[in-house]
Amino acid sequence: MTRPADDPFVTAVKPLVDAIGGRLIAPDSAEGDDVVLSWEGREVVAVRLPHLSDSLDHILAELRRRHGVPLADLDRKTKQSVVRLLEQRGAFSMRHGVETVATALGVSRFTVYNYLNYADEQRAKARGGGERPRQDD
Repeated sequence: MTRPADDPFVTAVKPLVDAIGGRLIAPDSAEGDDVVLSWEGREVVAVRLPHLSDSLDHILAELRRRHGVPLADLDRKTKQSVVRLLEQRGAFSMRHGVETVATALGVSRFTVYNYLNYADEQRAKARGGGERPRQDD
């Protein structure tokens, strides 16, 4: 039998699982919220998803690796692009998301909100519209 790590399906999904901060486990070890992946009629591997609170930390760590420096050391324009990316990934829908991101970027919460507003304005201009107020939940 092929070891799970040698399975081509496992090799194919591993980058995605790593990107979301998940962990590959044996299908027979799957519990509650784990996702068992089947291929060609057989259970190949299961994915243990990260806790939501760990997801933002994982995303921030990945961004730090991608940029090669602590996020607080980035220039303003790059921090704005990081905030746009985090907004797209849903970081600010999590409790304390703004505070966590502000700390990682070495800025205030107010600055993060300004970056979000700036991103909204840029999107509105790109669509040919004027400025629009930010919709807060």
